[in-house]
Amino acid sequence: MSNRYIKVLLFTFLTVTITGCTKLEEKLHGQVGAGNIGSDDVPALLNATYIAMRNPYFGPYGWWALQEFPTDEAIVPTRGGDWDDNGAWRALHLHRWESDHTRIHSVFKDVLGVSYAATDILQYNPTPAQEAQARFLRAFAEFSILDGWGQVPYREPGEDVTENPRVRNAEEQISYLISEITAIMADLPTNRIDRASPDAAKVLLMKIFLNKGVFLNRESPTFSEEDMRQVINLADEIINSGKYELIDDYFLNFSPANGQSDTENIFTGENIGGESSATGMTNMWVATLHYNQNPRGNNGFCTLSDFYDKFEESDVRRGGEYPGMTTVSGVRVGFLVGQQANQHGENLTDRRGNPLAFTPEVSIIERDQNHLEVAGIRVIKYPIDYANGSTSLLDNDWVFYRYSDVLLMKAEALLRIGQDGEALQLVNEVRAKRGASNLLELNEQLLLDELGREFFWEGHRRTDLIRFGRFLEAWQEKPASDARNLLFPIPLNQLGNPNYTQNEGY
Repeated sequence: MSNRYIKVLLFTFLTVTITGCTKLEEKLHGQVGAGNIGSDDVPALLNATYIAMRNPYFGPYGWWALQEFPTDEAIVPTRGGDWDDNGAWRALHLHRWESDHTRIHSVFKDVLGVSYAATDILQYNPTPAQEAQARFLRAFAEFSILDGWGQVPYREPGEDVTENPRVRNAEEQISYLISEITAIMADLPTNRIDRASPDAAKVLLMKIFLNKGVFLNRESPTFSEEDMRQVINLADEIINSGKYELIDDYFLNFSPANGQSDTENIFTGENIGGESSATGMTNMWVATLHYNQNPRGNNGFCTLSDFYDKFEESDVRRGGEYPGMTTVSGVRVGFLVGQQANQHGENLTDRRGNPLAFTPEVSIIERDQNHLEVAGIRVIKYPIDYANGSTSLLDNDWVFYRYSDVLLMKAEALLRIGQDGEALQLVNEVRAKRGASNLLELNEQLLLDELGREFFWEGHRRTDLIRFGRFLEAWQEKPASDARNLLFPIPLNQLGNPNYTQNEGY
């Protein structure tokens, strides 16, 4: 690796790191400056920004955690002394977080780092395609901030990083994102699904229009026909391109080979087996599996039985044996419930010698020593990459957008403007490919359930529950919660910036 490339990566790292800070008490010695970085370095800066997305987005400890654990889809039970973490995980599921919650702070900082690193590229005279990609990555990150916090800090290219960023409110940010994505779409490259593309931009625009009414009024959202028509028209552009279709092997979308197929995946984050990978990817397996499984897990993350019960037995999304995985370790894909076995079919035990049989029953605090290690249904969404497991440099690309997302967003938009029949056809198209029976009717609750089944453990659920008005309801191991939880708090250590207004209730 050349000294110049190392310098570019270091500069990007500093940009990502510093951007989580508010106005500094002292000026940095000299400046965090570009030195002799110029247009020749833009490819390395752009690649480094794609890599910077790994920290907040790839794996279960960043944005994914904030999207899943406050929902009916995921829980981290405290198991005796394990997974207590000063109550941080429990606070997420119970909607009892405050402005000093460590994970809310770290995700906010890391996502902003992507936005600011992408912005920084724009001062070095990038080509139109490079500029479009940087602006897409910035918009992608800013959409997450808008979704989670409702107000978005921003800088212009080349601005002094020691000065407080300005902040857009939800209405300003929505208008900005729509204008920005529309402006760059024609310049985005079309040759890779692990890079920004016009289709990825269309999906992001669909998500903005679908959630626009929610972002403007989370307690009482409205869904205008104009916005829903925008969703439908963008979906039709993707559908009519003929480039995508639903595939028979649902879990292939998440497998170590998923970077080699663009049939259903539209936008992914690149990992290269044995060479370059997000370190957090291994935790998609390790955080949920038991200590005595392969790979050895940390016996933590689970789903809830009420959510699991939404799946029909014939639904392939429930999972089962998987080639190249179950024969290696005995671990199956999808939901792991009941007695677990190794690759030879021999039953496993927990550390106390009890049968390792995962139970649907789980409590947010587990105290029974004979139940601690088996409580909760485990989930494997990404088939395990055993070929590269010893290096932790895994080949599973992170999945951001899939074709089924386009179909079901269109179905939702149709449902919201009263075109139930056409919406039902789209939902049944997805269900048929997944081995589920046809629905005979469609309403909001049935569609929300289908979104849960199709996108379980993909980091969708919080946004979906809020949009359907169900996020504050009681569910397993969670009481009804307050409207303040529709937004996360601006982290306490960010409030030195007077441009923020702390979200109501914090």
